[in-house]
Amino acid sequence: MEGQHNLVSSLWLLALQWCLLLLPLTESVTVMPWKPCTDLHPVDLLSRVLPHNGEALAGVRMVQEGGARGVQLFKPTQALTFPSSQLFINCAHFPAEFSIVATLKVPQTRVKKNEYLFAVVKEDVDQLLLGLRFSKNKVHLIYRGSMGRERLSFKRIRLADNHWHSMVLAISGHHATLTLDCGIPLELVHKQPFPSDLSTDGSRFHIGSRRKWKGLFSGLLRQLVLLPGSDATSRVCPSSKPSLVDLSVPTILSNLPVKSHMNDVLLPPYETEVRVTVGSKPACTGAEQGQLWFDTLKKGLFLCDGAHWHSMLQDKDRLDYVDDYQDLYTTSETQDIELFQIPSVGMFAAMAHRATKPGSAIYRWTHGHFQLYQNISTFKAQAWKQFTIGRKMFLAVSNSVGPADGKQELSVIYRWSNKRLKFLRYQTLETHSARDWEAFHINNEAFLAVANHRTDNGNHNINSVVYKWNPGTKTFEVNQTISTSGAYDWEFFTVGPYHFLAVANAFDGISTQTDSSIYIWLGGAFQLFQTIRTFGATDWEMFQIGNRVFLAVANGHMLCKRGPSLYTINSTIYELDMTTKMFLKFQDIVTYSAVDWEFFSLGDEHFLVVANSYDGSSYSLNSVIYRWQGYEGFVPVHRLPTIGCSDWEFFTSAEGSYLMYSSAKAPLSKVFKLRIH
Repeated sequence: MEGQHNLVSSLWLLALQWCLLLLPLTESVTVMPWKPCTDLHPVDLLSRVLPHNGEALAGVRMVQEGGARGVQLFKPTQALTFPSSQLFINCAHFPAEFSIVATLKVPQTRVKKNEYLFAVVKEDVDQLLLGLRFSKNKVHLIYRGSMGRERLSFKRIRLADNHWHSMVLAISGHHATLTLDCGIPLELVHKQPFPSDLSTDGSRFHIGSRRKWKGLFSGLLRQLVLLPGSDATSRVCPSSKPSLVDLSVPTILSNLPVKSHMNDVLLPPYETEVRVTVGSKPACTGAEQGQLWFDTLKKGLFLCDGAHWHSMLQDKDRLDYVDDYQDLYTTSETQDIELFQIPSVGMFAAMAHRATKPGSAIYRWTHGHFQLYQNISTFKAQAWKQFTIGRKMFLAVSNSVGPADGKQELSVIYRWSNKRLKFLRYQTLETHSARDWEAFHINNEAFLAVANHRTDNGNHNINSVVYKWNPGTKTFEVNQTISTSGAYDWEFFTVGPYHFLAVANAFDGISTQTDSSIYIWLGGAFQLFQTIRTFGATDWEMFQIGNRVFLAVANGHMLCKRGPSLYTINSTIYELDMTTKMFLKFQDIVTYSAVDWEFFSLGDEHFLVVANSYDGSSYSLNSVIYRWQGYEGFVPVHRLPTIGCSDWEFFTSAEGSYLMYSSAKAPLSKVFKLRIH
């Protein structure tokens, strides 16, 4: 036995020596500790898409109902998405075990089909990798499994009842549980376990949608949290408020206004829960968070964030009243006003008069009033357009002349003479019942677009023309023709590096229900970008509020081959959606044969005024000023009596801010002064 023991010991020592000899010859191996794809703590998906600085977000509105705040979504925007790589840092796989906590409120009348709380979409192929959606009485988890598309469905779940609900969906292997308002969990056992290799590479999270309009969440969303690696039910349940459990609610939604404890019987509604302190500066602590203070000395409104007061409104101009300021009696009805400045000379208003004698008038602003400055020969003038090329200033007038007038249809460009201090005829261009000129520059080149309305024989489907300035001949030459249908207006605008030209098509020979078109500048010409159905469109008005781009159309009237004409119809404001790269409907406003929109700003406030011209029985109507109210859109604030209103123009001078309108039915234009405080 002793000999055998010695033999074993010798063999063990020999093996150890061989290992020691071979050790330096082998490469060192570093064993990295295992890490999950994401940290195992709650991920607040909603906070990742909401602004942290309190700024408004396009397509999103904050609403408080039932003692809690939530966000309402109006469209699937890029701002409501983020790349999956922001969450899954260590590896591009969705966790095999996870739970989702959501708090939502859905009116019963809203839900008709499936709506998504969130979705993970592979962008390049528009493939749904995972999504949580619900209908009136069902909740579905949809995902890509080993066998293709899989779905876990919980039935008889009442979410769409106009009450707040919190739900926890937990997934682990074959098992899925859904807990609603901390009640009894519902459990499903699936044939296939949730995949452990669901790749999220190249995908994005979409909050409140599946990237498309179809399936957009229509209710209020207060909380949306992903908890990788475990079931969140034990973290939030039991709860004193089971329908409003709180795992990770965005700060902007969690800080409710502080209620007064002076009256325990009558608790005020949301609109009166915010307390406003007037007078000297009060304390700003956690107890005052969300409260307002109005400084009577500085006329400023401040909001407490729990530590500091932040200015919300201070010494800003606000529209108070609109005063009747000047009656401008003209020689004829007026179709259009063009306001412009001539350096070192002053401000002018060119009026497009219908009568041929004595023509159209140009007025000069002198001592706070418009006074006649020059008459220019025109023929049923429709519109003026002022523009500059280099240091030269021009005015183009669109003349509308028919065969009965016995004259050739020519529109005229006039040039300002610094020597004679008048506008002199410069160039004539053949047009066809022209309704509008639009002047613009692209890459330091000057263009002029005319809206041809119809031919002599009454054909409305004709070409309108884009002219280009030739520096050699110093004249405008045809650059491009664009097919239009009873064109009434051109609107040029720029968004970032892109240039657009929108035409308002009013009539196709049969109906006013026709498509107006938006063109984009590509390769030295305008290419079709988008068509929008309009109804006797007479005007486009582009404007920006912050980084949001809007386009308002004035719809004149609805006329079909059969049936009566309708003059009381909606005009529409569209907003440029960066996700779909299209103008989408933002707001409808009832108008009365609208022929013009004018956008203007006073301080931090923004306004739109519409020219209402006819309601089917009378031309004496109120035109309306609308004020921008953020999430509410534009709301009416002032009604101004007008007669056949054809155009609005906003201007400022040393004396103040003004609005001016022209009448197509009376030889009278009016100037209103905007009283601000």
